[in-house]
Amino acid sequence: MFTRKQKYFLLKFFSLFSIVRGYNILVIVLAQYLTSVYILAPNLPARTVLLDPNLLMLVLASASAIAGGYIINSFYDSEKDVINRPHKTMLDKLVSQQTKLTSYFVLNFLSVIFASYVSFKAVLFFSIYIFAIWFYSHKLKKYVFIGNITAAILAVIPFFAVFIYYRNFDVVIFVHATFLFLLISMRELTKDLENLKGDLVQNYRTIPVVYGEKLSKRMLTMLSVVTLVPTVLLLTKFEIGYMNYYFFGSIVALAIFDFVLWKSARKLHYIILHNILKLIIVVGVFSIVLIDVDLVLSRFG
Repeated sequence: MFTRKQKYFLLKFFSLFSIVRGYNILVIVLAQYLTSVYILAPNLPARTVLLDPNLLMLVLASASAIAGGYIINSFYDSEKDVINRPHKTMLDKLVSQQTKLTSYFVLNFLSVIFASYVSFKAVLFFSIYIFAIWFYSHKLKKYVFIGNITAAILAVIPFFAVFIYYRNFDVVIFVHATFLFLLISMRELTKDLENLKGDLVQNYRTIPVVYGEKLSKRMLTMLSVVTLVPTVLLLTKFEIGYMNYYFFGSIVALAIFDFVLWKSARKLHYIILHNILKLIIVVGVFSIVLIDVDLVLSRFG
């Protein structure tokens, strides 16, 4: 049996894990490794890529910076989250604001230390990235359009650290990145619809607050249609192996998303829509291994 002190420590640990969105970071780490093995360095043995210490340091630097970003975001959004996520906020409040700030600076310091193992350019890259996350959380996220675009860009940037490391700038990589960017843009706008009440109270100038739910739905529908462009390109112009099933599935999932979107009227509906987009992104990460099964087996063999 756990003592009261041990139980409190565990609760604080889960609270911090919740604040830094540990599950999201694990998915990002997995995505960076799978992208490196199957897309960025297809000519290298998989074992060589997986055991590359430079890649490990870049992944750890990304994870630390992203975790720090979630913390500073939670720090600035504490009042808004009381309205939008009351149950999650009860758990998050086990970690004090002072502890959040301390953890934020420690994680950012670790990110720079990890990056320094690779090169000075990596240090500069992650230093700018850390500053951009802070500036977004402190200022930009409150402004219409700018907040959504910046959030989507910041979500994709960690992958560019790996792209630059492998010096692989094939067109197919940018098409994949465009597909991901559009999905994340949709997720950010859906989150704004989900958090409309708290944004109104805290005077966040998000798209739903400024232009209303109906126009936000039209924008989401337009984004889902634009997402078809990189999807069709990947299906028709590039060799992606069995991953084509994922992109066919994503077309169906986005059609379902649009159908549910125009039936939505309550926060619960927007939470469902948010989870649909998260599912598409997460399944996409695991689907990377389907790009060329025969090649993958030969590399691991």
